[in-house]
Amino acid sequence: MSGLRVVPTWRHGQERLYVCLADGRNIAWYDREAARINLLVDDRREDVLQTLGPFLTGPVTVGPPPVPTPAELARLALHPDDDLAPNRPGEALLVDLDRAPGPAHRLRPDPRRHALAAEQTIGEALDRLDGAGWHTLHSIPLPGGDRVHHLAIGPGGLFAIHALHARKQRVRVADPLVTLGRRPPDALLRRIRSDAGRVSYALTAEVHPVLALVGPADVSFTTAPREVRILTDPEIESFARLGAVLKPADVEALHAMARDRRTWSKV
Repeated sequence: MSGLRVVPTWRHGQERLYVCLADGRNIAWYDREAARINLLVDDRREDVLQTLGPFLTGPVTVGPPPVPTPAELARLALHPDDDLAPNRPGEALLVDLDRAPGPAHRLRPDPRRHALAAEQTIGEALDRLDGAGWHTLHSIPLPGGDRVHHLAIGPGGLFAIHALHARKQRVRVADPLVTLGRRPPDALLRRIRSDAGRVSYALTAEVHPVLALVGPADVSFTTAPREVRILTDPEIESFARLGAVLKPADVEALHAMARDRRTWSKV
């Protein structure tokens, strides 16, 4: 008898099977998704393989744990209060509405709720790109009270995305002005370019500004937008088809830098 036992655990939504000694110490773990057995005690290799035998689902690689990448080390060193990765789409609006929900007898919907719905729609579409090698950060706070609604980092590059609720309304674009329905024109494209420039400065990388319109009835252009890419919510999935600009290691390194709140303190 080897005296070893298998203890299943979950880390970040993924199952790992730990091989433990009688005193509870781990000497190995099996990562099914990576098809790898990581050994902490090499002289128990055969015992570990025999113990894990009934749990193996195919060929596996066996060896010492992989050396953490610089991005992984940066993530491990990041204090939870400084980590922006857990932010939900519209995080700032959710917090604001929770603190000050507004009167219940309003005749018209609170405009913050329309803005929140837009950020959630775009944010959820971006989060679905995770399987294609993309990372998205939501509601990034900038000095002065500004924020970037979404920052998408992936093989196709970096994109600072501003979500705009336009449900069943006509949108007219005359750079830098955006007119939504019967509202007065707003120099929104100038602000979106400025935010993308601040992100580019913080990350020392090229960042593309994007205006994402949620549910517009029609979009027309009087003047072609300069630099800003304008998409509707169903077109967000097109990011997955962009040509590779960044290597996976670059994506991870930029994501590790961008998720650190301190990165944005001086932009």
